[in-house]
Amino acid sequence: MSDVIVVGGGPTGLMLACELRLHAVRVLVLERLTAPTGQSRGQGLHARSVEMMDQRGLLGRFLAVSEKFQVGGLFGGIMKPWPDRLDTAHPYGLATPQPVTERLLEARARELGTEIRRGCDVVGLDQDEDGVTVELADGTRLRSRYVVGCDGGRSTVRALLGVGFPGEPAKVETLLGEMELTEDPATVAAVVARVRRTQLRFGAAPDAGGKEGVYRVVGPAEDRAAAPTLEEFRRRLRAVAGTDFGAHSPRRLSRFGDATRQAERYRVGRVLLAGDAAHIHPPTGGQGLNLGVQDAFNLGWKLAAEVNGWAPDGLLDSYHTERHPVGARVLDGTRAQITLLGTDPGPAALRALFSTLMDFEEVNRYVTGMITAVDVRYDLGEGHELLGRRMRDVELERGPLYGLMHEGRGLLLDRTGGLSVAGWADRVDHVVDHSEELDVPAVLLRPDGHVAWAGEDRGELLGALSTWFGAATG
Repeated sequence: MSDVIVVGGGPTGLMLACELRLHAVRVLVLERLTAPTGQSRGQGLHARSVEMMDQRGLLGRFLAVSEKFQVGGLFGGIMKPWPDRLDTAHPYGLATPQPVTERLLEARARELGTEIRRGCDVVGLDQDEDGVTVELADGTRLRSRYVVGCDGGRSTVRALLGVGFPGEPAKVETLLGEMELTEDPATVAAVVARVRRTQLRFGAAPDAGGKEGVYRVVGPAEDRAAAPTLEEFRRRLRAVAGTDFGAHSPRRLSRFGDATRQAERYRVGRVLLAGDAAHIHPPTGGQGLNLGVQDAFNLGWKLAAEVNGWAPDGLLDSYHTERHPVGARVLDGTRAQITLLGTDPGPAALRALFSTLMDFEEVNRYVTGMITAVDVRYDLGEGHELLGRRMRDVELERGPLYGLMHEGRGLLLDRTGGLSVAGWADRVDHVVDHSEELDVPAVLLRPDGHVAWAGEDRGELLGALSTWFGAATG
């Protein structure tokens, strides 16, 4: 019997498995596909996801196979210079195709002892007071204490739970393909730049993996019902750009819509939802993959605490309380971006106005913080201005803060030397150190790096330790 069955072996499910295994939780990942598809919906990691990989000691692996990028805003096709003074020590994103992200996270999950089974199609789910029974298409029945559905926008787990998925159906569909173009790269770039002055849903970009002559092509679709073909891509390219660039030898052809939906609940008893199983939205702004792995980062330590028996009351429910509003905000942001991408006079005028506003540094910084998720602040009540925010990677006398967080434990960063985590030392590390970047005596960080308490009052610290890390021991 597993502690947790994760349904879905994409970036969200694999990130969650890594987080759970840091706390010795027995994890079984069930993936419907027999092998990775190689398809790349997500094209990279935004700054907050970069921070998360650094917090777990994985950033070096991503930097070795990725290119950094800095595009401020990246909102509704409007690109501005990277803003100054963004609250992060990692002011960049990483161009990392989804298959690469999955490969790196799967390798890490296996290193930590995760069991991954492919070709497992979940068809049934039944929970009781003690656990959850999962039924597979071949009749196999598996038992675990908890189940997390990370199985995408058409989530079987969500459907079996009967959780509502309200929102808006797709009104516009877009073609997405990877193929070879025989046209000269300079000509492709010039044509794309010309067309994108009025058609921001169009693009042809060189393969992020560096394959010569291979491009990622996006553009308006003709027939929403039919499977996409190379000939459809060629027709749409000629209609929109005046040339098909000599497109041939497609690697992958697909289409996606602008449907926007969010699960009403992220938890039903012992079953939870994360990633696209909990929310879907258009890929504008590149937030989908990032939102999913950030769900996993929030959920992992809380679910591990529940499994390991030290979770305080309400901790697991705080996953929904904290992440549902974040998801709703992303959905609203993508709705706004889809409006800005419109070709009618109204959206065009709005885009021009929005572009002018983003020339203001404060606006650019706000939008970039929203897209990259470095501005996320959970509502943990009244208190210090840092409360609920994630702590950036401040430099300590002994080195970077994130270097102390690889094991996924809580952390009391104490500049006074007079505080203690006695009774919680099995869950929280106590580090006495100094940082010129902090002007607060001490901060208590949750395993996901968000500030649970700040100050120097010992009584308040004890209350925060109990609230987030359960009862003291010993």
